[in-house]
Amino acid sequence: MSDDTTHSDLHERIVTQVPSHLDVTEVQYEGPDLVIYTETPRKFAENSNLIGDLARTLRKRVTIRPAPGAQSSPSDAEAKIREIAPDEAQIQDLEFYPSIGEVIVEAEKPGLVIGQRGSTLREITREIGWNLEVVRTPPMESSTVDNVRNFLTQERGERREFLAKVGEKIHGEPEKDIEWVRITTLGCCREVGRASFVLHTPNTRILIDCGDKPGAEGEVPYLHAPEAMPLTGIDAVVLTHAHLDHSALLPLLFKYGYDGPIYTTEPTRDLMGLLQLDYLTVASKEGRTPPYSSEQVRQAIKHTIPVEYGDVTDIAPDVKLTMHNAGHILGSASAHFHIGSGFYNILFSGDIHYEPTRLFNGAVNDFPRAEAMVMESTYGRRGDYQTETEDSEAKVHEIIRETYEKDGIVVIPAFAVGRSQELMLVLEEAMREGAIPTMPVYLDGMIREATAIHTAYPEYLRDGLQQRILHEDENPFVADQFRQVDGGQEMREEIASGEPCVILSTSGMVTGGPIMSWLELLGPDPANTLMFVGYQAEGTLGRRIQGGNVEITLPGRADRANRLTLELRIESVSGFSGHADRAGLEQYVGEMNPRPETILCVHGDEQATDQLSSALYQNYNVRTYQPKNLETFRFP
Repeated sequence: MSDDTTHSDLHERIVTQVPSHLDVTEVQYEGPDLVIYTETPRKFAENSNLIGDLARTLRKRVTIRPAPGAQSSPSDAEAKIREIAPDEAQIQDLEFYPSIGEVIVEAEKPGLVIGQRGSTLREITREIGWNLEVVRTPPMESSTVDNVRNFLTQERGERREFLAKVGEKIHGEPEKDIEWVRITTLGCCREVGRASFVLHTPNTRILIDCGDKPGAEGEVPYLHAPEAMPLTGIDAVVLTHAHLDHSALLPLLFKYGYDGPIYTTEPTRDLMGLLQLDYLTVASKEGRTPPYSSEQVRQAIKHTIPVEYGDVTDIAPDVKLTMHNAGHILGSASAHFHIGSGFYNILFSGDIHYEPTRLFNGAVNDFPRAEAMVMESTYGRRGDYQTETEDSEAKVHEIIRETYEKDGIVVIPAFAVGRSQELMLVLEEAMREGAIPTMPVYLDGMIREATAIHTAYPEYLRDGLQQRILHEDENPFVADQFRQVDGGQEMREEIASGEPCVILSTSGMVTGGPIMSWLELLGPDPANTLMFVGYQAEGTLGRRIQGGNVEITLPGRADRANRLTLELRIESVSGFSGHADRAGLEQYVGEMNPRPETILCVHGDEQATDQLSSALYQNYNVRTYQPKNLETFRFP
């Protein structure tokens, strides 16, 4: 049940809990946050423990903002910020928003503006009365990060109204007692792709993910199912990560009237926008009608409410959400739902990688309670064991050396997000240490932009990598050998006829994009190598080539044949997937304490979900299911 019934009741509770010399002018919900406006922001800042005490007592996220007129002038505030923050923080920009008493501080080293346990931030607030939001200047220039920040800045007033509306809905009283919770599968069952589920309580409907299916145009989630309709009645959307098989069709919701929040991590929000806009571009280039417009992409971004790992967040009167690192790609999360006052807990694993990689710490599987879990099964077959990372990297080195000795070129189809950055780290280290010859590594498609977004959020990366990125002379992603393909087809032709090199190109499953040009340019020469390092879904061209089909069809052109026989060497190297293999999936469940009572095995083909489901049942004595699409499960 909700902890309060009216604003006046809540206002009164807060007034009785804060010292009498502190003013509480107004109390307002903004999304999951409770915002307290005060004419004494400096005095609030002096009480360093007060906000934490209020949050624990009220069981809400609490933000303090100055009432209009309670802060110093922007010019005085800027001078004081620059005086108090150390020069080493390298503040780049400040933007003031008097209507809400906030200033956004962009710094190359935001931690120095915040200070140890927030000490510098509190000192600045005591002096100026403004509420500070500190953001990092990306070590690599990112047009996506800049555009998202600028767009949200421009929409700040409208977003505040939206958040207030969401907040009123979240913190209201549940209309019905919670006697059950249900999950309906809208996609992603006995298949990889079009991930989408509805989580129901008697009061709330939450959509988890809304993706497309790689290599299967037109196969979309069953959004027309009665459990999902009307889309305008969905209370919230939760996005586990930005890959298109989970996020591609989220903007479609806004096309058909959805106007609610999307909860996800901050880097997922940025990557989501990048990939969705590219999704529209690719559709247009291939002569397909895009399912939505760029305006709906902007609507999705505007309605996103970022959630940090580990933060317990109210998203409905009877549902709390906590996101945990899933180890899959930047910002990827497992979504834990706490329903009612201890009634039931459900975990959506999202796509997980249990062991740490060069990029990320391994997936979190430590939850106080998770009675049921919806679990990915991509590599759930009995034989789906990936090569050890060290052996996989040695194999990559060997293939590159052999191709180099033949004066050939290695082209690697790679997802722009995740596998490309992992490979960049492998190649940078190998060249630096002499394991392979130093040569150009060309990045084609969105890979460089996705890499820049990674550097904008180093706190989401593995600990040692964070520090390297924050020191310009050690940032592996800006090594000299990495070069962007920005000259179109003419530049590709020049590269293909030139010296040995490595090319990382989208799309990762060879379903379109610049990789098609590389196949045409490099495919006829046996000195070259096509190297697969990522999962190739059923029905994709990548899977067919991997399976031995070297007669392929290129996008049709009026002046040439569109059939091509691939003569180049074709290799597959496991061990670089962002998904846990069969052993990792079993270990993930086996080391959970307590384990779920029920597990739904999804996000894998029929064989993978069946075999993993059977193994988890036999090994851990839990109820398991291999659901079909459009099934509904009731818990408990």
